[in-house]
Amino acid sequence: MGLTRPAIDHPMLSNDHASKWLGIEVLAIDDGHATIAMTLRQEMMNGFGITHGGMIFAFADTAFALACNAADGDGSTVTVASGVDVNFLAPSRAGQRITAVANRRQQQGRSGLYDVQVLSGDDGGATVIAEFRGRSRTIANRHTK
Repeated sequence: MGLTRPAIDHPMLSNDHASKWLGIEVLAIDDGHATIAMTLRQEMMNGFGITHGGMIFAFADTAFALACNAADGDGSTVTVASGVDVNFLAPSRAGQRITAVANRRQQQGRSGLYDVQVLSGDDGGATVIAEFRGRSRTIANRHTK
């Protein structure tokens, strides 16, 4: 039986309609780190009956974005992706609950490097279904002002 944790509200997600549609819940967030979860639905499956890679990518990308933007700031900057790589390692299917854990590996000036693991099973389980590496860049906030 898994541990039930309340979801955390995060202001970055308030206008993120894609993350809302995916049903993403923020479980933990701190500067450089984020853990999120969602339950896979039938409309997220591809023609082979497994989760569409784009859904897994969007899920991992959201964990990455939250980890990059977790620090409280004055809102004058945002951190965005400058590039990513993703490796799909195992299939997932409708009804499974998946978790993404994002961690900052390196920060140098305005550039960062983050790793995200996407896991399936109770509270993340032991099955890694994808690994995502994101490169970030902090820029002036011209988008949400």
